[in-house]
Amino acid sequence: MALSINCDLGEGFNNEIDLMPFIQACNIACGGHAGDVKTMEKVVALAIQHGVKIGAHPSYPNKENFGRKSLKMAENELIDSIQKQVHLLHQIVLNQEGILHHIKPHGALYNDVAQHEKIANALLKALLPYQNEVKIFVPFKSVIEKMALSQGFSIVYEAFADRNYTDDFRLVSRKEKDAVLTDINSIKQHVKMMSETGIVTTTTGKMISIKADTFCVHSDTPNALEILKALDSL
Repeated sequence: MALSINCDLGEGFNNEIDLMPFIQACNIACGGHAGDVKTMEKVVALAIQHGVKIGAHPSYPNKENFGRKSLKMAENELIDSIQKQVHLLHQIVLNQEGILHHIKPHGALYNDVAQHEKIANALLKALLPYQNEVKIFVPFKSVIEKMALSQGFSIVYEAFADRNYTDDFRLVSRKEKDAVLTDINSIKQHVKMMSETGIVTTTTGKMISIKADTFCVHSDTPNALEILKALDSL
């Protein structure tokens, strides 16, 4: 079965036209870390044109740090921010007669809901209006995975094609030099092992179990298009 590849789009890199033909799902920035109504309308239209599943990509409201820095927020403020972001994109999708397929938190919010019950619970509270309509992209063996399933949400397991993993099953911090994978052969081997054997090799060489229904390539990875073309041929 062909790989399912997803990509974070609408983040200001203006490469959506090039990337869209090589992906099956997209996660569209909806104003928290990047994006505005115009970019959302543009990417939604492209996704519909190419038959790509549409997802909302909410984050901490922090454009200054591209949503890659955790923010201390009151629960009600975080819930309100996530709901406004998702609602805005959802309305644009509906206006173009599309379907919102999934929701995937971005950056620091993604990492935080994977590890912290309080933040994961805030995300799920924010997404309650969409519980019966959309899926949530989650990492395997995460806090958000367990809580989402226990609360009746549908999930999709996600792994990263262009990121390295630590021994404790976290993504290597972007502050580290080996956080992002760009070598095509290494990426192909990385993804092939995960998809075919359910195993990922960490930066120390440890082999751990992983489950992935879809693989993410970041649109700001320098050679994202080359990576997508290579994965398309696997």
